[in-house]
Formats: sequence, structure tokens, C-alpha cells
Amino acid sequence: MINKYKSISEVGHSLIEDWKRNAKNFRKLSHSSICSYSRDIKFFLSFLENYENCEISIIILGNIETRDFRAWLAHEIKLGTSYTTLRRYLSSVKDFYNWLNEKKAINNKSIFNVQMPRREKKLPRPVEENYIIDILYLIAKNNKKPWIAARNASVISLLYGCGLRISEALNIKRKDYPFKGILKIKGKGGKERLVPVVPFVEGCAEKYLNLCPFKIEKNDFLFSGIQGKQLSARIIQKEILYCRKQLGLPESVTPHSLRHSFATHLLSAGGDLRTIQELLGHSSLSSTQIYTSVDSERLIKVYKESHPKA
Repeated sequence: MINKYKSISEVGHSLIEDWKRNAKNFRKLSHSSICSYSRDIKFFLSFLENYENCEISIIILGNIETRDFRAWLAHEIKLGTSYTTLRRYLSSVKDFYNWLNEKKAINNKSIFNVQMPRREKKLPRPVEENYIIDILYLIAKNNKKPWIAARNASVISLLYGCGLRISEALNIKRKDYPFKGILKIKGKGGKERLVPVVPFVEGCAEKYLNLCPFKIEKNDFLFSGIQGKQLSARIIQKEILYCRKQLGLPESVTPHSLRHSFATHLLSAGGDLRTIQELLGHSSLSSTQIYTSVDSERLIKVYKESHPKA
């Protein structure tokens, strides 16, 4: 089996570096997107060098056919690459070929004949309200340092109470607090939105700041790690994982599932889709409509468990 992590030739490295410069300077892609795409492209070029048994060249890249791209995808499937990752790989390599066709004049459109089959989207799995309360209780119990318990509880209250992505919560600055009932969030693509902040979330942040041992300046990130630097998302992920195991909850319970819970519980309480769309920062209503399926599924479950004739 071919090792996709094998190093690639100097020409391959040079092409990736050229692509990265273009992505950064002209297309203004984020650093994380550039890193992710370039890693995917490297995997593809590594496969191609092994598949063709020679070093990458512009001529080879210009001549490979649709069947070669399909062979690459088949190889990734054999390696156990997930469907979601496979879609991203294909997207990255298509982007790379768009650049090659435009900047290197190779005129190879074969990759665009390769399609991934559509797969039914999995419904998001919200966390039940009583379990969210249990998680917040366990956080206080599991952490010996009160300021760390208060910090983690504050982050989690923002995920569930405001429907934030974990990256959005951790990018909040000290100057944003006190929230005063509203929080300006910069989401995906730099899109800004205003999110209401309920008193409970405000109170959690206040408790954390009162206990935090570090002096946090107004331009510093609100949530600090134990070294006084920006808190890592991994810390919150591990906290949720530990609580999940203690409560015997499924693997679907993650920091992001708290955002799903925010949306689902709002919808159940009578919130309209357009408002929830704005609160979540979705650019398209179709992204928000998935929660109607979740709510319908929940209603059917309640009906079957509660109605005497069900």
C-alpha cells in the first residue's frame, strides 16, 4: 500500500509554494485554509509520484486522465479516508487544477469530470437540556482550581446560550466584556452578527473574570490558558469528552453539539427560522432548515412515548 505521507519531489514542493503564495496574496484565503488545502495537494502529488513511478512535472500534471484521479480516490478509500475528508481532498485538488490551468497553462480539465456521490446528511444531535445542566455541574466538580472551572463553564455557556462556534467564543476579547446584553461576533468569512446574551451567560463570564489569576488587558483574548495565553479549543473539547464519559452520553456530544442544541431548543420554543439563521450566522437558510428535521424527529418521539394511542 502506498504511503500518502511520503515526501514529494522538489518540483512538487515548488508548485505547492507557488499555489500558497497566490492563495494568500491574491485570493486572501485564511492561513488555516491554505494549510489544509496544501496538505491535501501534497497527499495527491505524493500518490501521483508513486502511481506514475517518477517525479512530478508540469507535463505529467497536464496529461493525467480522469481514470488516474479515480485511481487516487480509490487509493484513499483503501486507506480508510472518511467520506467527508475525501470530499475535501477532491475540492482541494480541483482548486489546485484551476490554478494550474490558469497560471501554468496546462489545460487539463479531467479532474472536473470526477464527482463524489451525494450522501444523505446526518442530522445534528442536540444535547438534552438536563444534560447541559449536568455538564456544567460536573465541570465545577472535576476541576480543582475554581478559576479553571469558571472559565470552562463560561465558554460552554456561550456555546449553548449564544449558539457560538468554539472558535468564535475563544476569539472574544476582553474589551467585549461586559457584554451588556449583546455580543458582536465575527464568524466564517469575516461576517459579523449580533447575538443576544442572557444574564446567565453574562454571570458566568463575570465569575470567571473575578477568579482569573491573570491580568487581562482590553485587547487580550477573554479566555486564558494556564500560561496566560489564548485558551486552546482542545481544552474545552477534552472537558466535554470527560463529562460525556461520566454521564454515559454518546460520542455526538461535543462542543459543537451545544450550538446545535441552541438552535434546536430555540426552534422548539417557537423561534422562527430566519431569526435562528441570523443568530447562527448561516449565509443560507437551507443550512438552518436542517433543524426543522431535528425538531420534527423529537416531536414524533415525544408523541410515541406520551400519546395513549401512539
